[in-house]
Amino acid sequence: MESFAYVRAGSLAEAAEAFAAHPGARYLGGGTNLVDLMKLGVERPTALVDVTRLPLDRVTELPDGSLRIGALVRNSDLAAHPRVRAGWPALSQALLAGASGQLRNAATTGGNLLQRTRCPYFQDVSKPCNKRRPGSGCGALDGVHRDHAVLGHSEQCIATHPSDMAVALAALDAEVELYGTAGVRRVAAADFHRLPGAHPERDTVIDPGELVTAVVLPAASAGVPSAYRKARDRASYAFALASVAAVLEVADGVVARVGLAFGALAHRPWRARAAEEALRGGAPTRAAFEGAVDLELAAARPLRDNAYKLPLARNLAVDVLSRLVPAEEDA
Repeated sequence: MESFAYVRAGSLAEAAEAFAAHPGARYLGGGTNLVDLMKLGVERPTALVDVTRLPLDRVTELPDGSLRIGALVRNSDLAAHPRVRAGWPALSQALLAGASGQLRNAATTGGNLLQRTRCPYFQDVSKPCNKRRPGSGCGALDGVHRDHAVLGHSEQCIATHPSDMAVALAALDAEVELYGTAGVRRVAAADFHRLPGAHPERDTVIDPGELVTAVVLPAASAGVPSAYRKARDRASYAFALASVAAVLEVADGVVARVGLAFGALAHRPWRARAAEEALRGGAPTRAAFEGAVDLELAAARPLRDNAYKLPLARNLAVDVLSRLVPAEEDA
């Protein structure tokens, strides 16, 4: 049994102060990932700062038409929210594709963003893992890596990020709101998670002590056709082998707006900037989609056992984009 302190925060300032007072502390929300990692011995926090009593459990429409989602909004509530389902359907679809109903009832928006990789070498403290223990090596490189990264990985780490929700947020141009001792700041969801580089132990761009307080969905993407699709080993309750979130607006026969992000291919949700640039301003044809996705995936570096992810992701992306084309354009 590992001992740790426990603090129930009554305000954001109190949470930040408690975190700073306990080096090695962790914030506790739904706990669906953190508690599991504590049981495995991967996480050994000196203190848990309980933020579940903070007023961060509401979905609020802002004056500019954007939607602010509190960090403690439960995944099941967010997936079922009428404004989300109507305005940003890819987010609702991504949430419903993740975990089980019981876990969605407990998991929070902030916790979903902050969940850690499900790489078995990370979760097994007897195995080398640079993410868990920097400098110990990456057991997956020469080991079992069927589920691992094909884009953006390094010699230090080939793990993938497990969130479905984060992939949709990246494609939708959402922002993540952070609170810390220096105040409030926002970070683009597509830039919130890091590639491993030489420091795979750092999952996100969060500064020490900062707390995720909300996610903001922009008004600009509200009502624009969007969708999320996920390929997995079984029909439910499985992490993605590859996934795609897409946003596509067609006007006057050309692509006026496009957002495309891949999941399970990299250390973070992979925003497909090259593919988007290739599609923008052109006709929304299947051939155009295929060419754009091929351009994006040309940067991939598949490993011994996961090259199958490339045609899988390609077919998913082309299918999702094709289904978003208005019927009159597809005739």
